[in-house]
Amino acid sequence: MPLQSQNPATEETVAQYDELSDAALDAKLQRAADAFAAHRRTALAERSERLRAVADILEDRAETFGRLMTQEMGKPLVQATAEAEKCAWVCRYYAGNGPDMLRPEVVQTDASKSYIAYQPLGPVLAVMPWNFPFWQVFRFAAPALMAGNVGLLKHASNVTGCALQIESIFQEAGFMDGAFQTLVVSSDRVDGIIADDRVRGATVTGSEGAGRAVGGAAGKAIKPSVLELGGSDPFIVLADAELDTALDTGVTARMQNNAQSCIAAKRFIVEAPVYDAFVEGFTERMNQLTVGDPMAEDTDVGPLARADLRDEVHDQVQRAVADGATLQTGGHALDGPGYFYAPTVLVDVTPGTVAFEEEIFGPVAAIVKADDVNHAVQLANDTPFGLGGAVFTTDLEQGEAVALRLECGCAFVNGMVKSDPRLPFGGIKTSGYGRELSRFGLQAFVNVKTVWIG
Repeated sequence: MPLQSQNPATEETVAQYDELSDAALDAKLQRAADAFAAHRRTALAERSERLRAVADILEDRAETFGRLMTQEMGKPLVQATAEAEKCAWVCRYYAGNGPDMLRPEVVQTDASKSYIAYQPLGPVLAVMPWNFPFWQVFRFAAPALMAGNVGLLKHASNVTGCALQIESIFQEAGFMDGAFQTLVVSSDRVDGIIADDRVRGATVTGSEGAGRAVGGAAGKAIKPSVLELGGSDPFIVLADAELDTALDTGVTARMQNNAQSCIAAKRFIVEAPVYDAFVEGFTERMNQLTVGDPMAEDTDVGPLARADLRDEVHDQVQRAVADGATLQTGGHALDGPGYFYAPTVLVDVTPGTVAFEEEIFGPVAAIVKADDVNHAVQLANDTPFGLGGAVFTTDLEQGEAVALRLECGCAFVNGMVKSDPRLPFGGIKTSGYGRELSRFGLQAFVNVKTVWIG
């Protein structure tokens, strides 16, 4: 059955793609193995040069790539164009810093010479989601190729056009045939690909279910894996916070990318003295957002990516209200074509309820009242997730102390959680394990080899 790409703003079919046959898939895996044998021997300077060429292409045609992203998954064009530009940043970061990160590390021992070498593993499979169809791929591919590995991409079926475009970019930049390939296959073939001896590792960004499947398959095959999964990030607002800053940042942190981000702020935990003012200000700002055509420059929020995702969000909102949450605004799908959902605010949210316990992957903010700082931290950590967290306060010493107490992989003070090539990115608990970006991302799929010479 062909894989289908559909415009979520119009519900029109963009394109259909035939799946790879077993023979075609096998040929691609062999091409990856052959490419690895050659790519691993290329000089680091050559790999850097190729990554800079990729960055040039991304910057030169950022809006073109942005339009493709918007057409396939619905994010506002301004944000999609910025995503392509951010991908150029990660390529330039590893082109510039990768050689030093991979340089053998001398260790003084009783040997005449001993050091740590960082050597590539081979073809690595990336199972990637639709919500950041370029960024999620490049933040894996840039360090993996810099390290001497080769990449295999199994992208979400609704962004197959993006996946094929990304493969074309690497080819245009001069990477050898097979160094990066898109596999147009359905998810039920992923286990078999991971089990193949030619594949040496796997990484996934997606749901907890996807992570369990990919991580389980990699574990069974005794291969390394990195899992970046869901989140229900707390956004703590303490009583001494600069309220307008917290409100403006909070709305952006919840609603960017059409509110479809693992690291979006989802639970707003507000200290009691400023709770009422925060609810009022947040609701007012949510009501001012422009929902509509994602290609239009003045659109703040586009559609959800698929009909089933919109329906799931609405079901969660209805169950949250049944649990005792109060609907402050929104809570309904918008009329007309496209999978649009009204910006929604839920208040009176408490632990043990849907809006507190589940990740809502759409334009819904859950606001929770905290008695004091310690209660806010307790509420923030009362979740199976552990991806990111933020705290707003004018007392920076207190903010740092709270950040260190949060059970998450990324903690921000007076800023929204975001990914940055210079900093490691990933989560704990059911939000996954392993790290992307920084030197940790580069070394995620290398053999950290001890060399000892007597």
